[in-house]
Amino acid sequence: MNENFYITTAIDYVNGKAHIGHAFEKIITDVIYRHFKQRCDKTMFLTGTDEHGIKIQKTAKSLNISPMELCNQNVEAFQNSWKLLDINYDKFIRTTSHEHKEIVQKIFEKLLKQGDIYKHSYKGLYCNGCECFLNEKDLTEDGLCPNHLTKPEVVEEENYFFKLTKYKDAIINHIKSNPDFIIPSFRANEVLNQLENIEDISVSRSINNVSWGIPVLSDDSQIIYVWIDALSNYITALGYDPDKEEQNETFTTFWPASCQVIGKDILKFHSIYWIALLMALDLPLPKHILAHGWITIDETKMSKSLGNVLSPENILKSFELQKPDAFRYYISSCANCGKDGNYSDIDFKEKVNADLANNMGNLLNRSLNILVKYFDGEIKDEFIVEDEIIKTAKKTVNKVVENFDKFQVAEAAFEIMTLLNAANKYINDKAPWSLSKNGDLTQAGVVLYNVFEVMRYVSVLIYPYCPNIASNIAKQLKTNINIKLYDLDKNNIKAGKIITKDEITPVFLRLDSEFAQNKK
Repeated sequence: MNENFYITTAIDYVNGKAHIGHAFEKIITDVIYRHFKQRCDKTMFLTGTDEHGIKIQKTAKSLNISPMELCNQNVEAFQNSWKLLDINYDKFIRTTSHEHKEIVQKIFEKLLKQGDIYKHSYKGLYCNGCECFLNEKDLTEDGLCPNHLTKPEVVEEENYFFKLTKYKDAIINHIKSNPDFIIPSFRANEVLNQLENIEDISVSRSINNVSWGIPVLSDDSQIIYVWIDALSNYITALGYDPDKEEQNETFTTFWPASCQVIGKDILKFHSIYWIALLMALDLPLPKHILAHGWITIDETKMSKSLGNVLSPENILKSFELQKPDAFRYYISSCANCGKDGNYSDIDFKEKVNADLANNMGNLLNRSLNILVKYFDGEIKDEFIVEDEIIKTAKKTVNKVVENFDKFQVAEAAFEIMTLLNAANKYINDKAPWSLSKNGDLTQAGVVLYNVFEVMRYVSVLIYPYCPNIASNIAKQLKTNINIKLYDLDKNNIKAGKIITKDEITPVFLRLDSEFAQNKK
């Protein structure tokens, strides 16, 4: 596979700091991105921040600072969080940037000129949390927003509206004709049901009610509303310009997006609003929209009132983790594609101890120690004989690729652990320590070579999840971590000395239970 690959996340609203839910989305996106970098020639990963709207305006006022000051503070906090988690994005877009605002204004004027936007007086129920108007049928029995459990306010003003209904049939047809457009597929029916009673949507607010936003060029009484502003970031980041017939090389290289990763709560806006906007702009649609689930804390939905909102920084600090690999692995493997995941300290400790310390780390460590003890750390020519376990490794590569083609991150991790289980069984069955003691040194060497070859495959496959651990494995095996998956079987371990006693280091230390219980 040599196609170009462009992946995006939802841009985070900077009314607060990053929490584990934000981290979940960024980590699975980063894992997908790193995997496809192992397969594709040109790749791009976009993330960023959504910085306009009434919530930021009100929060800044309550703190007696300007909206821009609030944005700058929280954007820096988000970026620091992603750095801490080794989120390897190519571009970070801010909707307050001059480049973004200028293109958003052009997009608005283009849609207005061609009749896809019109002005209309409106009275409706507005949820500040969702930043959208709600229908009464969308509310709970108590008349509350189902997502934020707050009572929407009645808003009456003259706004610009986008003709969403004009594109209703085309969106329905696209979803039905492309069953893998929305992932997981069971979410498609939800979107189709939402489309049944879809209405035109407000795409501006009166400057008297919302002043913190991008002004409409042709009407200074209006501010461009969140959906055209925020959703357009995926193309403004590539330098799209609606006034140009020929777009720049970055845009033509990477659009349409290969995968747009978003939370299930904003699927409607991305699979309906965003798609309609792209249709109105006569642009290709993204190939896939991946709607992930939520992360609960000890089986309870995160809530500020419950005090269970966790930050990734606190988790790493709590377990004294210098690198984020264990957290990355746990979060990206805790939920099957599109399903909700759960975080608990106990489960985190048990899972990473079992998978990273025991299943992976201990296998490498004891195998290298046997090589040093009996062979002075050297692979001899006669050891290079492939057993069946190598075929299992090669099949695992195919299984991992198949899972990532469906953006099944946790499922791919399971296949890697299954390979490690097989490798542990292989070494236990073959017992190279016993073979060495009994004088069957060549056969013992063959077993060790096969284990190291499996670990070479594992280092590359696990790299998207655990880049630091994977690099450490490759370093100890004297192998190359930065290779394409299709070159894996061409870079086998060669004869020669690969390690000394002093070079053997644990790739992941166990989180011992006594420490974990007293860590708080």
